[in-house]
Amino acid sequence: MLEKTREVVKKYEALTDMLASPEIASNPSRYSEIAKQRHELEAVVEKGCEYLTLMDQIAEDKAILQGDDEELKSIVHEELSDLEEQRLSLEESLKLLLLPKDPRDDKNTIMEIRAGTGGDEAALFAADLFRMYSRYAERKLWKMGILSSNEIGGGGFKEVIFSLVGESVFGELKYEGGVHRVQRVPETEASGRIHTSAATVAVLPEADEIDINIDPGDLRIDTFRASGAGGQHVNKTESAVRITHNPTGLVVTCQDEKSQHKNRSAAMKVLRSRLMALEGEKLRAERAEARKSMVSTGDRSAKIRTYNFPQGRVTDHRIDLTLYKLNNVLDGDLFELIEKLRIADQLELLNAEPVE
Repeated sequence: MLEKTREVVKKYEALTDMLASPEIASNPSRYSEIAKQRHELEAVVEKGCEYLTLMDQIAEDKAILQGDDEELKSIVHEELSDLEEQRLSLEESLKLLLLPKDPRDDKNTIMEIRAGTGGDEAALFAADLFRMYSRYAERKLWKMGILSSNEIGGGGFKEVIFSLVGESVFGELKYEGGVHRVQRVPETEASGRIHTSAATVAVLPEADEIDINIDPGDLRIDTFRASGAGGQHVNKTESAVRITHNPTGLVVTCQDEKSQHKNRSAAMKVLRSRLMALEGEKLRAERAEARKSMVSTGDRSAKIRTYNFPQGRVTDHRIDLTLYKLNNVLDGDLFELIEKLRIADQLELLNAEPVE
């Protein structure tokens, strides 16, 4: 740990020197790249410098114990016990900070919410989830844009697909993928019986063209007239676009924009992200063959969370966490949930792949 920490501090200092050089300062793209690398090391270096200072103090105290001053040795002996406790704590913190970072964490994100079992009540719950993530995005100052939606009467969604642009979006939301379940009394239920409905959430890192190479010959692109609410353009022009990726069978439909060009662009963005997620799932399946991950990061078949209205609680089943602040969570206060999931994921990685 000591040598690893010294290496990181040395790299941080080298990056700092590079940013001060005229050659790098005159190259905006290179400067931005190095500044980003340096920023990613800041938390490690801050904790690492504290650790190095502590280790120097421990070394000095141990040297004193080899001397002849019995009174000083007695004082140092008591001090060493406290320093060793601090060392263990700092090393645990550093192990977490030194874990390999998911390269997708900094990517923007495409989220897909679909109503599951429960009919109209499931569609209304899908709308609740959409609002929840929209409010969280507002709190994080992220930019959100709807790519595609299929709305039913009463404000529910059979499906809504939207993009989120901002700092570390995927890194924060990647734990939200899976089946979300709601337990509540629908407004139409006269007897007051509690119904259980569900919606699925998919969280995809937004793929750039350089991430995924799509052969145009593998695509079938169909255009048709948009349906549903949307203004005078609806049903007058073939602005809606359906793209089928023949090798995988993936189908993406976009009709929310007024122009065919914009719908095609949005559909390609979703398709690229789905293809990249597909490749990522294959890779993760290979790596996780020997163990099952405690914190799911996208398995749409896994029930991950229950929102219970009568008890005002939210329970995340992956980490056995229950919070009695349902209204706050649905209003976008996901900070505690996401932080606890992130910590659980890091601890699992730490146990599976301990830092040397």
